[in-house]
Amino acid sequence: MATGTRREARAVLRGPDKFAARRSELATATLVTLAELGYARTSLREIAQNSAFSHGVLHYYFRDKLDLIAEAVRIYEDTCVTRYDEAVASASTAAELRAGFTTMFIGTLVDDSALHRLWYDLRNQTRFESSLRYEVGEIELRRADMIWNVVNRYCELRGEPARLSKHLVYTTFDGIFQNGLDNLLNGTDADVTLARELLDEAFRMV
Repeated sequence: MATGTRREARAVLRGPDKFAARRSELATATLVTLAELGYARTSLREIAQNSAFSHGVLHYYFRDKLDLIAEAVRIYEDTCVTRYDEAVASASTAAELRAGFTTMFIGTLVDDSALHRLWYDLRNQTRFESSLRYEVGEIELRRADMIWNVVNRYCELRGEPARLSKHLVYTTFDGIFQNGLDNLLNGTDADVTLARELLDEAFRMV
């Protein structure tokens, strides 16, 4: 291949990569603003007013607010889906795994409540915005795999197979998380006591 051709090929590869990297950078930087505003109150102009980036820059890299929100949540979930890996890898007994998972489950529920609120807000919007369904569906599958990985290892350590299906396990744990988040945000259970109790009950059921 001629030198000029190789240079052009490298440029073609760098272009999309650079664009994608910039999208990720902008989405990450605006994630806190998105979490604070929520879906209904978010627009690219509003995000620009609450961040260090101009409306023009955001509009260049994202088609609309749906595109930006989906990218931001995807980036956040990339981190979230590995959240419990350490608990799974380090536990040598079912009790250790259960305790480690519970600590992380409650910890992220409290510490990252605004970001989790954004996720559920976005998931609700798929009932109205078909353009979001693929991205949200992909995230949902990864979250289900994350929870099943924990429960499956827990059942291996206790020496008996899971009594619930993967789908029912995810629906149960996700329901506990969302209910705990709602109770935390509306002030009815600031100590997330109910979430802890329900999580204990769920582990007894699986």
